[in-house]
Amino acid sequence: MNISASSQSETRLFVLDTNVLMHDPACIFRFQEHDIFIPMMVLEELDKNKRGHSEVARSARQASRFLEDCIAGASQSSIDNGLELPSVNNNNNDTVSGKLFFQTRNLHQDLPADMPGNIPDNVILSVCLALKDEVKHRSVTLVTKDINLRIKAAALGIPAEDYSNDQVIEDVNLLYKGACQLEDEFWSTHSEGMEAWQDQGRAFYQFKGEDLGDWYPNEFIFNDKDGFYSIVREHDATSAKIEVLTDYINSSHSVWGIHARNREQNFALNVLMDPTIDFVSVLGLAGSGKTLLTLAAALTQTLEQKAYQEIIVTRVTVPVGEDIGYLPGTEEEKMTPWMGALMDNLEVLTTPQGAGEWERAATNDLLQKRIKIRSLNFMRGRTFLNKFVIIDEAQNLTSKQMKTLITRAGPGTKVVCLGNVAQIDTPYLTETTSGLTYVVDRFKDWDHSAHITLQRGERSRLADYASEVL
Repeated sequence: MNISASSQSETRLFVLDTNVLMHDPACIFRFQEHDIFIPMMVLEELDKNKRGHSEVARSARQASRFLEDCIAGASQSSIDNGLELPSVNNNNNDTVSGKLFFQTRNLHQDLPADMPGNIPDNVILSVCLALKDEVKHRSVTLVTKDINLRIKAAALGIPAEDYSNDQVIEDVNLLYKGACQLEDEFWSTHSEGMEAWQDQGRAFYQFKGEDLGDWYPNEFIFNDKDGFYSIVREHDATSAKIEVLTDYINSSHSVWGIHARNREQNFALNVLMDPTIDFVSVLGLAGSGKTLLTLAAALTQTLEQKAYQEIIVTRVTVPVGEDIGYLPGTEEEKMTPWMGALMDNLEVLTTPQGAGEWERAATNDLLQKRIKIRSLNFMRGRTFLNKFVIIDEAQNLTSKQMKTLITRAGPGTKVVCLGNVAQIDTPYLTETTSGLTYVVDRFKDWDHSAHITLQRGERSRLADYASEVL
């Protein structure tokens, strides 16, 4: 293992933890000109986690396949001197020119007496300490998603970093909100060349100006002072066409008997009911109405307008990607414990005032035929045709899982992702690496997608006050 002689001093040596490889199996191609070191303990842990049908097992197997592709046909001397990493087309189009090193001999550095040497994390730490002593002229850095391992590494004087290549944005506050407030002087500065017309009862405006290129397709444009609420339909660097929104707050318009209670809910109902928009993402705090509004729109378009054949609802089960268990019953019955929020909202939407027992039973029978609850674990290979797909708690999905789900959509299908990036339960996911953050950022430029962030809770005054003070 000739790390010193085969590498230049200005390149860094990154020691990868197992969780990095399982989080992103292609991570070995993300370090540009720097070198990568794989401890033998990491290979052992990959082997232990490869069995099963969970997402973790799939990632472990894929990471092993990538490593096998790199080492296949290599001589022992080339392995000792470092394997040249193949250049791949990654998201940043970076040039990959580093080398891949495997641990080929015993590397051991004594740890403090109270750190047992048979724990995998401690074995990796001892390897890092030995590498630091062996290649003093190079920077040796441990890369791990495990925050406690980073703390232990720092205590031992080992530089440690989180794996951040999958980070969508630097700060979650920079995430696209889906709405833009107009300046008070907007109308006066854009009055020249402005056009207004109506088409089939819908009002449109056409503007020209140098600042319109900052808008996104289907972004909401509003001015509370004028009571003006619209959505961007077409735009380029110097012009834009916007459409005045349907008012679901104060008018006779409602969706399955539901009226919007605030501006953002009105925005959400407009895109949820828009047949030209195939993908909608809705972020919001607990109690902001994400699930209720989406279900109301889904029921209206499925049962009344017949635009979709049925409603598919899924969400990640915690722990993520694991089997949904040995509970008795069908797939839907196994998923029922995870769908409490769905059932609560369905009860509100499908219980007519003054309805008797017979009416409620008939409504429940109808809904069971048109609403299907599906497990995330059985989505691979499926294709949804003319379905209204709701992905609940989407903040707990990785970008890879999100891609797997959204690519199931066939012709005539609408996909709606709901979530709150402040409530992530999946290990190693953060606000800036969540799959929900990923799709919001990647879909914002597409003409057939829309996003809105709900700002206010509407559950109850007790829930709103508790959110503020607790």
